[in-house]
Amino acid sequence: MSVIPATQELTGGRRLRDWLGDRIMFGLTLLAALATVAIMVAIACKVVRGAELSYRAFGLSFVTGSVWDVNKAVFGAAPFLFGTAVTSLMALLIAAPLGIAIALFLSELAPRGVRVIIGALVELLAAIPSVVLGLWGILVLGPFAADHIEPPLQRAFGFLPIFSGKPGSSGIFIAGLVLAIMVVPIVASICRELFLSVPSELEEGALALGATRWEMVRGVVLSSSRPGIAAAIILGLGRAIGEAIAVTQVIGAGNSGIHASLFATGDTLASRIAGEFIGASSKLQIASLFYLAGILLVIGLLTNLLAQVIVRRFESQRVGAG
Repeated sequence: MSVIPATQELTGGRRLRDWLGDRIMFGLTLLAALATVAIMVAIACKVVRGAELSYRAFGLSFVTGSVWDVNKAVFGAAPFLFGTAVTSLMALLIAAPLGIAIALFLSELAPRGVRVIIGALVELLAAIPSVVLGLWGILVLGPFAADHIEPPLQRAFGFLPIFSGKPGSSGIFIAGLVLAIMVVPIVASICRELFLSVPSELEEGALALGATRWEMVRGVVLSSSRPGIAAAIILGLGRAIGEAIAVTQVIGAGNSGIHASLFATGDTLASRIAGEFIGASSKLQIASLFYLAGILLVIGLLTNLLAQVIVRRFESQRVGAG
């Protein structure tokens, strides 16, 4: 007679605990999501308030202004936008093919023992602090490129404006190489996980139908992973755009003009903020640096939105094709 009430009591207690657990989990996850939104809003508000003085002085012409003269209190962001775009594009052009190739080798071609070793080294490369990588760029990569990479490029393609000028151990070209090294492990790690997630049945089926390994990789692995590859490249772009310390160390700041040659020194949005903010001598200069930060924030948001659009477009195409 007492078994049924005891069972009902046990079941009721379990339901109460489950109900409480669900509510607690919902509350904690909601708080985490709201905290993220609040942090983003707080950052945006601080940047906007900090840039208010510069916006009142220069307006939107700040974006197209090509002069940054602290002594004359004239500031413009165009040289830094140019440097950011050139270094980031160069980094992507180098890092995207290398990262995808590394991921394909580790997921499709390499022996198991080699996969573990090289995969760990690739992930370790992503963990190197940017200041250490920048120091290596100053001491090793910069002199090496000035002696063995830039002169051959100048001799072979010197008729092109981007390879004109005098090779040096610092400049936009060196900054692009350092950024490429920083982006490669991001693209490689994400693409490797994507390629490993492709069902082995699809790969084996393609090979069984007579496809070569390259045809299988192109038609199955790369095709099914296109949304993720696009997202990985966009994520690498965001990493390149926002990097400050390593770029500041190797780009040779001080020549803030717009130059066609990759061998010239330059600056980026992030490196100018990192290099000048502590020593800023006027409120207008500080506000102008905040203005640069606002532009960088907008670029980052647009980059992430672009990644979402690309992924959803590829997903819709794949669903429609299916």
